[in-house]
Amino acid sequence: MNRETTDEIGRWFQAKIQELWPVAEGSLSLRKCPCIRKNCPACAAGEGHRSYVLYGRRKSRRFSLYVPEDLVPAVRKAIENGVQLQEIVNEAGVRFVTALKKQRKAKSRQK
Repeated sequence: MNRETTDEIGRWFQAKIQELWPVAEGSLSLRKCPCIRKNCPACAAGEGHRSYVLYGRRKSRRFSLYVPEDLVPAVRKAIENGVQLQEIVNEAGVRFVTALKKQRKAKSRQK
């Protein structure tokens, strides 16, 4: 890792991110809300209705997106992959800057 080039880091990065599909960023929440029906037994009992929602940001705006219950496992996996992707981006940045500095130092020695 100490002697890798920027090209090697690019190839490593591309190989790592290929493993991470699907990908999403945000949080998945289970919410229980009352419905609009009059005399709903679930609402009257205080249970409400369960639904999953993906919360996130697009540019500077927050959004929420309903997620059907059967899609929850896939969305959870995408969010986990999104966290791993961010970690890989951070690692790639450190490795890239380190390699750039070493290349600059090697060029200055050759002069």
